[in-house]
Amino acid sequence: MKEHKKTSESTRIISDLYEKILTQLGEDTSREGLIKTPERVAHSLQFLTNGYQQNPKEILESALFEEKYSEMVLVKDIEIYSLCEHHILPFFGKAHIAYIPNGKIVGLSKIPRLVDAFSRRLQVQERLTIEIRDCIQETLKPKGVAIVIECAHMCMQMRGVQKQNSVTSTSAFTGLFLSNDSTRKEFIHLIQAKLH
Repeated sequence: MKEHKKTSESTRIISDLYEKILTQLGEDTSREGLIKTPERVAHSLQFLTNGYQQNPKEILESALFEEKYSEMVLVKDIEIYSLCEHHILPFFGKAHIAYIPNGKIVGLSKIPRLVDAFSRRLQVQERLTIEIRDCIQETLKPKGVAIVIECAHMCMQMRGVQKQNSVTSTSAFTGLFLSNDSTRKEFIHLIQAKLH
């Protein structure tokens, strides 16, 4: 991964480029509403892609605890906001993530933080799903990991086919979630259930 330039220099470069883009789109960048827009866009993009500055594995390792608990741990309805790498348009939705501990558990807040670290990058939903699954599997070494992500994609809703009600679902499993049908079914049942 490329090392990023200092934030202020990077902000200036992105801002200058966006001013040129706005001009090419036919806008007058000197009008009141657009004077600070290039800088605002630069700050916005830096925030929306701050996952490049995070190490997902370190996020999980910062709160690992030895524990005998060996049943499913599920964190569901984790909000996702990301940018499609093909059109730089948002996609957003929810992730449902479960793992079965194998002597170690992770602090529950670290799972949503892990999701943010991967989603706050230019992404495709398929790769995002696999990256989250693999990071949990490699770091915690649990008996299994399950993940389902459901998102709406602005590149399909605002442009292209313009299907406003379409949702994309992706899933990935390891260990007991792959080999044990009843474990996988329990996960699916739990993410569909309204327990609260």
